[in-house]
Amino acid sequence: MTLTVEDAIHQATEVWRRLGIEPGAADEMAEELAADLTAAAFDGRSPADYIGGDIEALATSWAVERGLVPEHRRLKETAFAAATGAALPALAALLFWWMGTSHLFDPSSESLTTTLDGHVLRDVRKFPDPGVPLMWVGWVACLATAFFFVRRAVAESLQRPLDPARDATMRALTKALPVILVAAALLGWAIGVFGAYVVGYFQLLFTIPIALVGMIGAVAAGAAWVRHRTCPAATATG
Repeated sequence: MTLTVEDAIHQATEVWRRLGIEPGAADEMAEELAADLTAAAFDGRSPADYIGGDIEALATSWAVERGLVPEHRRLKETAFAAATGAALPALAALLFWWMGTSHLFDPSSESLTTTLDGHVLRDVRKFPDPGVPLMWVGWVACLATAFFFVRRAVAESLQRPLDPARDATMRALTKALPVILVAAALLGWAIGVFGAYVVGYFQLLFTIPIALVGMIGAVAAGAAWVRHRTCPAATATG
């Protein structure tokens, strides 16, 4: 189907309406687009050639460049995206914590023998536990993975509505995310210590779910705070 000038203007107007552009500004851009398409037709170029085949992308970028797209804080979307990106690294961090504290790989051994005169001899063979350095290396890997996962998830969540404050948010998040992730890791560690010394025998049933929710929640709250700082509430409608 051949794209006509009228079709192009109608489609662009629909895009501007969905983006929340004020009718007066949308009408002005529609007039300018019609003039550009008419001038292109005199040069022998069709509307499809001038637009490049994607009227939605052209209309959106035009509105964003002119600062007409209203900024929304999208705090819930940002927090949810950050939580999604942090979920898998947080779960992996808990797995490394369990390997380091459960002595799963500990090669140490202990044996008891009874002599002929009734004395019990205790033989303890203590070796370094490889699970401990594995835990620390795993935590560093989880922090690095979480940085890229969370950053990518938030960027994608703000890319879909073509948010004009996306670049500012991502720059601020890139700087703040290491601190946010370290704070989340310390929170998980504190919950683990609390579970070990207070809960006792059932600490795993307490530590794993609470620490998982705590770390993911901390990352989500931190990302939402960064978004709030870079997108003032005065321009937000949702």
